[in-house]
Amino acid sequence: MSLKKGNPRSKQQQKKKDTSPVFKFNVAYRVAGSLLMIFVLGLLAVGAVAAGTGIGYFAYLSSTVDVPSKEELSHKINDIELISRMKYSSGEDIAVIKSDLVRTSVKSEEISPLLKQAVISTEDEHFYEHNGIVPKAILRALVSDVTGVGGSSGGSTLTQQLIKQQVLTSETSYKRKATEILLAMKTNQLFSKEEILVAYLNVSPFGRNNKGENIAGVEEAALGLFGKRASDLTLPQAAFIAGLPQSPIVYTPYTHTGEMKEDISSGMARKDEVLFNLYRDKQISKKEYDEAVNYDLKADFLAPAQSTQNTNNFLYNYIYDEAGEIMMNVMKVYEGDNITAEEIAADKKLYLRYLNLAKKEIATRGYTVETTIDKNIYNAMQEAVAQYGDILGGYNGKLVETGSVLMDNKTGRIYGFIGGRDYQKSQNNHAFQTRRSPASTMKPILGYAPAIDIGLIGSETMLADFPRTYKADPSKAVKNYDNTGTSTFKSVRESLKNSYNIPVVNLYDVLREQGVAKEYFDKMNINLTDGEYQHESLIVGGTDYGLTVLEQTGAFATLANGGVYNKGYSITKITDKDGNVVYEHKEDPVRVFKPATASIMNDMMRDVLQSGTGTAAKNTLYSVDNNLANADWVGKTGTSEEYKDYWFTASTPAITMSSWIGYDDGTILSTSAGHSNMVYWAYVTNYVYQRAPEIFGVDQRFELDESVIKSTVSTFTGERPGKVQMPENYTKDLSGDKTTTSYYAVDGAPQSSYRFGIGGTDADYKTVWAKYSPPVQRKKKADKRPENNEDKDKKDD
Repeated sequence: MSLKKGNPRSKQQQKKKDTSPVFKFNVAYRVAGSLLMIFVLGLLAVGAVAAGTGIGYFAYLSSTVDVPSKEELSHKINDIELISRMKYSSGEDIAVIKSDLVRTSVKSEEISPLLKQAVISTEDEHFYEHNGIVPKAILRALVSDVTGVGGSSGGSTLTQQLIKQQVLTSETSYKRKATEILLAMKTNQLFSKEEILVAYLNVSPFGRNNKGENIAGVEEAALGLFGKRASDLTLPQAAFIAGLPQSPIVYTPYTHTGEMKEDISSGMARKDEVLFNLYRDKQISKKEYDEAVNYDLKADFLAPAQSTQNTNNFLYNYIYDEAGEIMMNVMKVYEGDNITAEEIAADKKLYLRYLNLAKKEIATRGYTVETTIDKNIYNAMQEAVAQYGDILGGYNGKLVETGSVLMDNKTGRIYGFIGGRDYQKSQNNHAFQTRRSPASTMKPILGYAPAIDIGLIGSETMLADFPRTYKADPSKAVKNYDNTGTSTFKSVRESLKNSYNIPVVNLYDVLREQGVAKEYFDKMNINLTDGEYQHESLIVGGTDYGLTVLEQTGAFATLANGGVYNKGYSITKITDKDGNVVYEHKEDPVRVFKPATASIMNDMMRDVLQSGTGTAAKNTLYSVDNNLANADWVGKTGTSEEYKDYWFTASTPAITMSSWIGYDDGTILSTSAGHSNMVYWAYVTNYVYQRAPEIFGVDQRFELDESVIKSTVSTFTGERPGKVQMPENYTKDLSGDKTTTSYYAVDGAPQSSYRFGIGGTDADYKTVWAKYSPPVQRKKKADKRPENNEDKDKKDD
């Protein structure tokens, strides 16, 4: 019986065959093959679309590229850093501005052929064959970038690297990459391979030298590592240098101080890679390779050395920072990133970012920074702090730090400054960077001067000195030194001279209510927050962040300059490499106080040195130079809470000289440190005077401005004598009282009233009136101030 199709037995046998492992593998293989073919075809289709899209996108990105001419491109790719300088007011160099890189350009014949080939074999083995780019490498890098697969695969030729370093920014975007590719191809068309290679070797970074300086270019690399010219390198030396550009700071054998790293194995391993690349490319023999790999290269490295330029000092850093800030604003380097000046001011990180960009521009482009700093004066101040700084003392190895600024009142010019006791121990510039509690030096500039300026007080207005607490903290008493008040009223003049706290806190309460203090500080560029002005203790130095010595010096110079503020400045001009002026200081005087106000304040602050808290300074001046002591000095002392800060700032009609002392960590000073600070201030001031007496204006005098209103007032009330209505419904006649002259900037003294002073409670007034008894009438004697004997009130009479 023949078997027919569909025979049950045959079907069973077939079914058995279908389940065999071999069959399953074949089926799986065929299915996988089919799927793979579909996937590949899909990829090709997607790839074709992607390639078309990519080409179109590249065309779009590069369509707006402004391709430079050969001359422009040549200038850019061969552009190297130029030396910039900062100068004293005399024109002498302060220093050459230290660039991030030390670089020397050399010609092709001055570079070892071994070094050239080592760089090509390591960085761009097809350098002589491609047209500036390697499309396959670019695609590989792009796929890695998009997919995240494959890690960093490079893709940049030497030509592209040169374009990135010299022509483009460090921005990472597809547009920048497109620009890089386009310019690399253009560069390859316009320049020979040798020109491109030499330019690359002259501009690329090569780590650090044995002085700790950052170096660029193969000549400085050869000199800084081996003490040889780039033309004289041995094979292992050339290989080591050729390996540096990939990661210069990692592979360099030196630290930032110039010391040899403890572990230089990464650099040595990189050198061996370079040697293998040369051997692979048949540029060296197996014997040369083996000898170079086994050579003790470490013995060739130069011993650490000191940099020939000392830029580690307060002056260099201060001027460099100031120039950087000026150029940041002149160049507006942030506007390209759509960032405003206001955003820069509000964000410290942004500020530092763009400041550093501006400083790099200054350091590398051949600028000249001309300053106001007088070399003789500045050096005298540094010698003085070295000679007399020990007066200030120290504790457990810590120095009592100090900061000073010497300023011209009429212009804001900074003649010199003291940044600290020892730059090697503390690089913090205490003249410009440190913000500390200004203590009682706030009283003239934030309290008394604004109050006189608005007509709230005159020089003899009475202020309550009764026990009181701070309104915001009733548990905390306001004190005058160690006492809680004299239970009397003190005149403004006496309160300022003796630096009483309670009277001025009472005065500031009124100023806070009227909201007038802030506008004065804003005009003098003193940066306090809005909230700080509401602190009762601000008037005695209770700030959140403090003031700098520069800010305080500028405020006192304003009073000494008739109430006109000039921002303190140290840079007069910045010129570029061709001598073009890119910045020049322009005076911008700002009227802060009325001339009358300033002259009244100077008249009162003269008392501080003659018979008040500042007598130690004046007496010390007499001990060193009578002529200097006889200058018309006015000023103010300051002692912060818990004795953490001491200040003394004083002016002649020509200059203002300040001194702050304190520990950086806020350690409490001795109670005698204020006296020490004034003695120290006098010694430093005299040291400068002996070098530059012409700036001090010792023959000039502060005079009361003609607009000052002089009112005859009762010495009891500080107001015009006359009849006073008492609460008990009777009057007291003060017309026979002893009188004096009170100086006003506005209106003049009011008529005496029961509540004649500022501050004090009803009980306080009841107490003082109960003690009041008219003096025995006698013939008036001439007051020391002649104008006191006649009422010259211009408005009240």
